[in-house]
Parts: sequence; C-alpha cells; structure tokens
Amino acid sequence: MGKSDKTNAVRLLDTLGIAYETHSYDVSDGGIDGVTVAGKVGIEPERVFKTLATRGASGGYHVFVIPVDHELDLKKAARAAGEKNIAMIPVADINKVTGYIRGGCSPLGMKKEYPVHLDETAILFDRIVVSAGRIGLQMELAPDDLCRAAHAGYADLTA
Repeated sequence: MGKSDKTNAVRLLDTLGIAYETHSYDVSDGGIDGVTVAGKVGIEPERVFKTLATRGASGGYHVFVIPVDHELDLKKAARAAGEKNIAMIPVADINKVTGYIRGGCSPLGMKKEYPVHLDETAILFDRIVVSAGRIGLQMELAPDDLCRAAHAGYADLTA
C-alpha cells in the first residue's frame, strides 16, 4: 500500500505501531453491504464488523461496531452509551459527522473522536475485520488493538 493510498484509519494504526493487514475488494458490481464484502474478502461474516454512527438523546454521537450479519439493538446500544435512547444518523449526515461515506466508514480516523463501542463477540476471535475508511478497503487486526486505537470498550450490542 503506497503512502498516498493510506486512509486516516490506516495512518493511525501505523502511528500507534499496531499490526494490521489490509484487504482490497472490487466494488464495480455495487456490492458494498457487509455480508457481500465478507464474501469478497473471503472472511466469515461473524469476523467482519460494520461501523454504525448514531446520535444519543443528549445530542452526542456514538459509534457502534457490530458483526455485519447482525442488527444493532438500540436499547442495548443506549445502555452501553449511557444514553436514554439512541438513533441511527441519517445517511445524508454520515459524511458531515464522521468524514466518511456510507460503506466506507471506519471506527478509526473520523473527523472527531466519538465514543466507540465494539460488540463483545469480537473477543471470540484473534482478528476481526473493519472498514479501513474507504469503500473497497478493509483492515484486519486484533480486537483489543482496535479497542486501544479507538479508545473503545466491549458491550453486548446486537439483537
């Protein structure tokens, strides 16, 4: 990966000295949903995690990282975030809030540092896969390393 190909997320891992591996995939067919991406990079869906940006009742933003083949449980998410309730932010606002676009949202390297919550199932695996901050690019790393880089905690987040 050339220096100019690196995303903010990958640069952050480099700065922190965290080991990772990147996986590129073809997006020409338009298939960018998580389960499709898992198939394209040849990794079982339970190890591939999607990044979801939300807003709490307090007005604060929270980021949830869950397996691509699961749905975020909003009640569990609110509890993990210490919020009365949580709602997904509209797709139109994703770039404004995170600096990323839908399908390329990484839990690392956002415009601002928001609280990040990683689904507890991540601890079942030596390595998990998340977006590297661009459609067509994923990164694989240890879940504890992702938590360290994102200042994240583990929580029960899925329905």
